[in-house]
Amino acid sequence: MTVNASVLLFSYGTLQLPSVQQSSFGRLLSGEEDAMTGYTTSMIEITDPEVLRQSGQRFHPVVVPSSNPDDEVKGTVFAITDEELAAADAYEVDDYIRTEVQLKSGKRAWVYVKA
Repeated sequence: MTVNASVLLFSYGTLQLPSVQQSSFGRLLSGEEDAMTGYTTSMIEITDPEVLRQSGQRFHPVVVPSSNPDDEVKGTVFAITDEELAAADAYEVDDYIRTEVQLKSGKRAWVYVKA
C-alpha cells in the first residue's frame, strides 16, 4: 500500500500507540524521534468512551508552553495524509487544540496542545 503522506504530525502521547494508529488510521505509522522545545508535559483525565477504548488509558499527556526555553518534550514526528490528519482531529478530545510548531530538528509539524 502506497501512502501519499505530505503532512507532518508530532506525537508525544497516545498517537504513538499501535492500537491508536490502527483504529484511527487503519495502519501503523513510521516516524522519527524529535522534540518540542520550550514546552513541558502535564496529564489530563480522559472521559470520552471511544478514546478510552482506543488508548486503554484514562490519563493522557498534554503539552503546555514552559517558561524555561530549555524544557523539551520528546516524541515522534510522523508523515501522514490530510485524511489521517482529519482522523487525528476526530480522535483528540476538546481538551486539545491542533497548532503548528517548529521542532528541535527544524521541521514544522502539527501537534495537539492544551486547549
